[in-house]
Order: sequence, then C-alpha cells, then structure tokens
Amino acid sequence: MSDYGHDLLFGSFVTPSAGDPGRTVGVAVLAEQVGLDLVTFQDHPYQPAFLDTWTLLSFVAARTSRVHVAANVTNLPLRPPAVLARSVASLDLLSGGRVSLGLGAGAFWEAIEAMGGRRLTPGQGVRALEEAIEVIRQLWDAEARGGVRVDGEFYRVRGAKRGPAPAHAVPIWLGAYKPRMLQLTGRRADGWLPSLSYLQPGDLAKGNAIIDDAAQQAGRAPQDVRRLLNIAGTFSASGRGELNGPAEQWVQELAELALGEGVSTFIIASDDPDDLRRFAGEVAPAVRELVTAERDRGTEPERTPEPELAPEPMAAPPVRPSRATVTGGAFAVVPTPDDGVRRSDQQVWDESTRPTGPAPDPNRTYTPHEQATGAHLVQIHDGLRGELAQIHDLIEQVAAGEIDAGAARSHINTMTMRQNRWTLGVYCESYCRIVTTHHTIEDQSFFPRLRARDPRLGPVVDRLEQEHHVIHDVLEGVDRALVAYVGSPDGLAELRAAVDLLTDALLSHLSYEERELVEPLARLGIA
Repeated sequence: MSDYGHDLLFGSFVTPSAGDPGRTVGVAVLAEQVGLDLVTFQDHPYQPAFLDTWTLLSFVAARTSRVHVAANVTNLPLRPPAVLARSVASLDLLSGGRVSLGLGAGAFWEAIEAMGGRRLTPGQGVRALEEAIEVIRQLWDAEARGGVRVDGEFYRVRGAKRGPAPAHAVPIWLGAYKPRMLQLTGRRADGWLPSLSYLQPGDLAKGNAIIDDAAQQAGRAPQDVRRLLNIAGTFSASGRGELNGPAEQWVQELAELALGEGVSTFIIASDDPDDLRRFAGEVAPAVRELVTAERDRGTEPERTPEPELAPEPMAAPPVRPSRATVTGGAFAVVPTPDDGVRRSDQQVWDESTRPTGPAPDPNRTYTPHEQATGAHLVQIHDGLRGELAQIHDLIEQVAAGEIDAGAARSHINTMTMRQNRWTLGVYCESYCRIVTTHHTIEDQSFFPRLRARDPRLGPVVDRLEQEHHVIHDVLEGVDRALVAYVGSPDGLAELRAAVDLLTDALLSHLSYEERELVEPLARLGIA
C-alpha cells in the first residue's frame, strides 16, 4: 500500500480542437464552474486540427480565476526550454500562480522532424529532458547570481539572464513510463503524470518503486513527487468494466488508486460537459471523503506542504487558521457562529427546541491530533458554505443573462440562455449530492460512535439526524424549482426562494452541528 499523503486534486483533459475554438474554451471554463482544480490540454504543435496549446492555456487562464492550467504534456522537442521557461513564468505571473508544467521527452518523431525538430533516440530524449529541466529551473531562479549556464549535449545556455521568477513554485510533472524516465522523475521532478490507458496491471506499483528509489538516492523523499493519473471511462447505469459504471463504482476505484497506488491527482479525459459535471459533483467529493476516512482510521502519512497547487475542493477547502488553529493546550477549533440572518419567510424547524450537549471541562487540554477531527469538520462545512455562495452567484448571472437578449443567443463563450440554465442546473444538482453524501457519512459513521461513547450526546445526535432528513426535503425542493425554471423563463423567483430556504436551513444546521460536536469529537477521540 502506497499513500503519499498528498491532498487530492481533480482535473480535466480537454481536446484542444481548432474546429470549434469557442466550445473548446467553453468546456475548459465549465471545468472551473463545476469545481475542478485543474484544466489540461495535450500539446502536439504539428497537429493542424489542434489549437496551439500555450496560446490556448493563456486564453483559458484569462477566462478563469481559480482553476490551474497545464500542458499534458509539453512537447519539449518543439519548445526550446529557455523560451518555455519564460513562457511558463509569464503566464504564472499573469494568472496569479495557476500554472503547472507537464513535460515529455517527445513522440511522433516524423511529425516533429517535419516541423523542424530533431529526432532523438529514447536514451537521448531522457538526457535532453534532464538538461531542459536544469535550464528551466535556472532561469526561474531569478535571485541567483550570474547568468544561466548549462553546457549540455542537447541544450547549451551560456550566460542568459535569469527571470522572471514565476508567481509560485511551479511544479514540473513528467509523462514517464520506462525505467530511465521514471528514475529521472524521482531525481528531478515534482510529479509523475502517466495515462492509465497506457499502463498494464502492476505498472503503477513498479513505477512508484522506481521513482521512490531514485528519489531517495538523490536525497529526496518519495513524498516529494506527486502521483498524477490521466483517466478515461464511461458513466453508465451498471458496471461494465474498469471506470465503466455508475459514479459509485468510479468512487471506489479511484479511492483504491489513491490509497493503494498513491495517486493524488485524477485527470479525466473527456470533452463531454456532463462527464465533467458528474466527475466534479459526484465522484470527487465522495473520493475525498473515503480517502480522508481511511487515512483517519490508520496512521496518516505526513502531508507534504504543496504551495504549487493549492486545491479548492468543493467540499473541503483549507482550514482558516483564525477559526481552526490546531495547537496543543486549550481547545482552539472555533465553531462557526450563526449570524441569525434569514433570507426566507419559511421556517423548516423550531431552533429553540434544539438540545445541547454537556459543557466542556474548562481545565482539560487537547493535543493537536485530538483537535484535528473537529478542524476537519469545519473544513468540510466551509466547503459547503462556499459552494452555497457560488450557487447564489450563478443565479444572479442567469438573471443578468435573461435581461440581455443579445448575450442569450451568443456562443458558449458568453453563454446562451439554455447553456446558462443548464450550467446552473447541473451545478445545483451536484451540490445537492455533495450535501447528501456528507450527511450520509455522518449518520452512518460519526453519530453512532458519539452515542456509544457519551450517551449524553444522544439527544443532540437525534436532532442532527432529524435535521438531515429535513434538509434532504429542502434539497428536493431545489430540484423541483430547477425543473420548473428550465421549462419556464418565469421560474427564477421560485428558484431563488428555494435556494434561500436551503441557505437558511443549511447554514443554521452547520453552525449548530459545529457548536455541539467539535469539542466532543476531540474529547472522545473520534476520527
């Protein structure tokens, strides 16, 4: 079992088709809207049916604000490393630190030669790639003294001025399959990026072993290398093979790859908007929940800080230190207060009848490990709060689109009215599934253990379970309002009202749950 402890990331692998450039960009933008962390494009400069990858990456970075972008992977033989380094650093600066660098040694050599590139043997390709990495990293090191000097067999850079430095520590991921490339990955790279379709059974374990050994021989830790994986599959009603079945099957298979093979970034190769919606809304949150639960049950590997690609998952963004600072001593995880603001005139329960649990012992101290579970609960809740705010933003975007008839008929870049409704609808549906999945895990895992270890919490747990059922009914109301809205342009007010009611119920419930549970989770040692 190999779990390197990295935070899980989920991305898309979009075809850079030149036949309909607007749709290509639209699919990439949708990846951000549904909550994915990463958008990638293959890089084949000799393919006239494709847009130029680095031009496309720049355009997509300008059209988005959160999602990270990368070539998957850059065709090094046609991208001189010194120029590539400045392209990456420039885009990273312009995008606010949202660029990663996938690199490959090259393939399709006849096409490369036709474009003026040099054909290399496999061994030459590996040596050239290692020299290129050295060139790129020296150019990014703007604080070092003197010019860049690499006197290689394939790349000679003699005195080039350094800089600009990228906005963040741009990770270099290598597309590697053979032993020499895997060894180079362990020595020099920040990530391993193969495609599952090119691997045979056992290849992930073998590759991990080679990378780990090479990393250790180079004085690095195996955890220094993120394990990424391009995947492809089909969402279907029943299981028909690997990654060919319902979302629940995808969740189980990806969780096994994360826990057993160390994969921490899954990149789906699909241009189908519905695939991206299901991958982001149904698969990614559930995989995160399963992996977190398994890690909490065992001895979780030490997590490696990764400033190069800070994830923003739909259900679990980073803990805000001001409210959930996990330090030893007094209990430091601060529950989120209920501000009392209500958007709806309806009430789904009487908040004054909520029971309370036992008061905490003011003299007790808590270790960071004991406080971690409560902090994680706040993390998950913060993700739900953030996504709820995005739903409100989407509704306001749709409302603005209804007024602008010209924009309503424009291309996907500016979103047609039908596309606006569709995007809003699937986003809300995805969010509802995330909430339901989170509550199911609580009902089946956390709550029984809380009851068993402290019977005084029984009334609180009973009430929280009752509220979960109420919230489920409110979510069903959002679904009904969505159906009505798609069928009628006059349904926006009803949709707003349904989401307002969901907002009131969910925010109130989350605050109540944190108030009553963050300290007992630490006191009772429940992970």
